[in-house]
Amino acid sequence: MSTRFIALLICSFMPASLALANVVEHVGWQQAFEKYDAVGTIVVLDQRGKYGSNQQKEWVYNLERASQRFSPASTFKIPHSLFALDAQLVKDEFQVFKWDGVKRSFAPHNQDQNLRSAMRNSAVWVYDIFAKQLGEQKARQYLTQINYGNADPRMDSQVAENSSYWIDGNLAISAFEQIEFLKALYRNQLPFTLDAQLLVKDIMITEAKTDWILRAKTGWQGKYGWWVGWIEWPTGPVFFALNIDTPNRLQDLYKRQAITREILKSIEALPAS
Repeated sequence: MSTRFIALLICSFMPASLALANVVEHVGWQQAFEKYDAVGTIVVLDQRGKYGSNQQKEWVYNLERASQRFSPASTFKIPHSLFALDAQLVKDEFQVFKWDGVKRSFAPHNQDQNLRSAMRNSAVWVYDIFAKQLGEQKARQYLTQINYGNADPRMDSQVAENSSYWIDGNLAISAFEQIEFLKALYRNQLPFTLDAQLLVKDIMITEAKTDWILRAKTGWQGKYGWWVGWIEWPTGPVFFALNIDTPNRLQDLYKRQAITREILKSIEALPAS
């Protein structure tokens, strides 16, 4: 495993709370990106306590990009679900949102949804309802409370009226900041009820075996895509945040999980088979 330690200064455009002095640049992970012909970054924080007196290890591939902010796209459904629950726009995971009848390109969107299916299917139209009901001022308040990226839910006047601020608007977050947000959610330390945080973590479950659980969410802005989340082990969690360019659009989307899974397997954060 090829690695090199680097002392990192806090980037001028990142919150001062994100001190990166102990991050390890893992240049060997470049092979996974090259294998899938992808340009991007990944941050992995392993808190399984495997490293002696240092109980965690944080790696990054492509430090510069990991420090840059991008639209969160559908990874924003994680905090957005918390906002909706807190504001009582949705009562629980069973509340039904009636399909508006608008035919969308992804068939699973063209049906009634609840909170669980809206997360699983990435049904943007459900979250557009939440955004309209919350309004910009309340959204900004929530974003500021959880220190989420630049906490800016504004839309550019030149963007189409029916666009979503977490896809085509000003809201942006870095891979490092994604990790910080996920850590707080994992620890139930966000300014929301425990029940709300537990519910959102439950609907994030992507895969589970007897001794580990994978909770994650994909995102796609069009030009780039995300996969963020964590794997829970009895000894602790392993957090990850991947961001890649998607010049071939839909054809590139599988690479988000393929690259991440390969890297996580290399540190035994996911089983090899």
